[in-house]
Amino acid sequence: MLTLFIGGGELLVIAIVILVIFGASKIPLFMRNLGRGVGEFKKGLKEAETEEEKKE
Repeated sequence: MLTLFIGGGELLVIAIVILVIFGASKIPLFMRNLGRGVGEFKKGLKEAETEEEKKE
């Protein structure tokens, strides 16, 4: 059966592969940009919620 959950071992393998492909110097840059993207997404959700409340 197909399991959609990722365990600790799988996360470790993924982290090692990313480290080998991109190198240690690029990972903080990727994580920073990912964090900014998540922040912008949350900001957009809040703005949409406030617009919906104003319409009601």
